[in-house]
Amino acid sequence: MERVASSETAVGRGEGPVKALDNLSLTIRDGETMAIVGPSGCGKSTLLRVVAGLEHPDSGNVYYDEKLMNDIAPRTAGSDGVSELCPVPAHEGEGNLGFFFRVRKRTNEEMMERIRITSEIMGIGFDLLLERKPGKLSGGQQQRVAIGRCIVRDPSLFLFDEPLSNLDAKLRSDTRVEIKRLLHRFTITAIYVTHDQTEAITLGDRIAVMRAGKIEQLGTYQEITGDPVNSFVAGFLGLPAMNLLRGWVATADGSLASDLGRIPSRRRCAG
Repeated sequence: MERVASSETAVGRGEGPVKALDNLSLTIRDGETMAIVGPSGCGKSTLLRVVAGLEHPDSGNVYYDEKLMNDIAPRTAGSDGVSELCPVPAHEGEGNLGFFFRVRKRTNEEMMERIRITSEIMGIGFDLLLERKPGKLSGGQQQRVAIGRCIVRDPSLFLFDEPLSNLDAKLRSDTRVEIKRLLHRFTITAIYVTHDQTEAITLGDRIAVMRAGKIEQLGTYQEITGDPVNSFVAGFLGLPAMNLLRGWVATADGSLASDLGRIPSRRRCAG
């Protein structure tokens, strides 16, 4: 699977044009979970909207299995997603999960089997949520039902836009495990946008660090933190955060000189 997108949108807000997304090039492997991290406003959510077909790029292309997806309607694109605030229709949980199958007139046996598999993946207690309507579910429970609704559809691509940000710490940790189990069981290709580095490390096979519509660095957590390409990446990704020290490269031996002394350096770290 390949997804490459570039979008530049001018929006008048009094202070001049704004680039919603610019100069992005990203290839996602089949069955891979790509975690996207970066500061607010860097283009993470815009990227998901472009991939989902909700925003059309002014330039550049989006491909899925070498098929151009720029003009494909979102409902036929084979993707599904969960956002930070994901509304749940006013049916009981089972009706929510089975809605996709009823609309497409699939068999009741197929629908119930997918609901059973989904309940198994989502863990103990999920069956109880299927008996309730959204008004009787907490925000975290509604989010779990929304994730389950995506699983039932068996999409070829999952798009997650900070789906766990409204959950408490315990439920967030539990749901993270459920999502990891889901992605591994079905080998689903996924893009996971998050501000939480623990989520990115836990769920992402690779991590893309974004800034101002550009991919600053792409790789595993160990690759990025072990060899950051610049000071922005070095200071942004890492638990705990990396200490940054001003210095200069000594031309004689290539070491990095600072007020604390000299250390060997393979290259100068760009700002």
